[in-house]
Amino acid sequence: MIMIKKRKQILFLLIFLFSLATIFSYQYRQLYKENQRKKLIFKLRRAEWLTLQQKLTDEIAKFKGEVGIIIKDLETDWEISSNKDRLFPSASLAKVPIMGACFLAIKEGKLKLEQNVKLKSSDKFSGTGILKNASPGTVYSVEKIIGLMIYESDNTATNMLTNLVGIDYLNSAFKAFGLKNTDLSRKVADYRSRNKGIENYTTAFDIASILEKIYRGNLINKNVSEKCMEFLKLQRIADRIPKYLPVDIMTAHKTGLERGVCHDAGIVFTRKGDFLICVLTKHKEQNSNSAKKFIARISLYTYNYFEKK
Repeated sequence: MIMIKKRKQILFLLIFLFSLATIFSYQYRQLYKENQRKKLIFKLRRAEWLTLQQKLTDEIAKFKGEVGIIIKDLETDWEISSNKDRLFPSASLAKVPIMGACFLAIKEGKLKLEQNVKLKSSDKFSGTGILKNASPGTVYSVEKIIGLMIYESDNTATNMLTNLVGIDYLNSAFKAFGLKNTDLSRKVADYRSRNKGIENYTTAFDIASILEKIYRGNLINKNVSEKCMEFLKLQRIADRIPKYLPVDIMTAHKTGLERGVCHDAGIVFTRKGDFLICVLTKHKEQNSNSAKKFIARISLYTYNYFEKK
């Protein structure tokens, strides 16, 4: 009886060990297959990314003018760039770091979001925006003015904010954000100074840097970053980055447009991942139609890459 009992115990142990080995073997095979599948997907995605890089390189070569560009997959951190440190007149792209600087001033107690500001005749600038047609003495909150500066690209709103904090403060804030080649030598829409050769500059790298800080919640803090992103998502100028994209694709971006200069930069939120796109152009055409279409094609090609993921 004892021997039979021992044999049963040994048999049971052997069956248990065999079952355990079978389970581990199956799990190992599944893990191996999954790893192989991930390696294959990675290899295919990398190949498609290199194809995208070549396509964008071809587009840049055909463009009649100067281009500074950064495309970044915000999941993998893969990046395609060209002339990312080249200086370009910033035009209204400067309004993105100005927005950040205003929130820094709020954090430091120099401004309040709910603070009311009266519009003065001297604040008014020509160009984009609705405030140039508003009655002097009309009151707006700082929050409203920041919003108008971004989603309406309102030059008068930008001037009001610049007057509140000062150009020197804005430039020091840009440096605090780590922007190496972005500065204001004049007010954004001061075209008289521009005609005298006084220019504001930035780079694709700097604009991409501050946009990524906003995306990752690192511009001052998470709440500020979310507020900035909210304003960027309300952008009403849609003739560049969003032009050829499906209408249901969310884009948070800021344009820039002056004589001989056409930019757009932002974040595109796709169903299969988000990407950062920053395209700065300088040209000698009579208008910016070709530059706008160029930026739109760069955006579409990048979006198509993500749709294949």
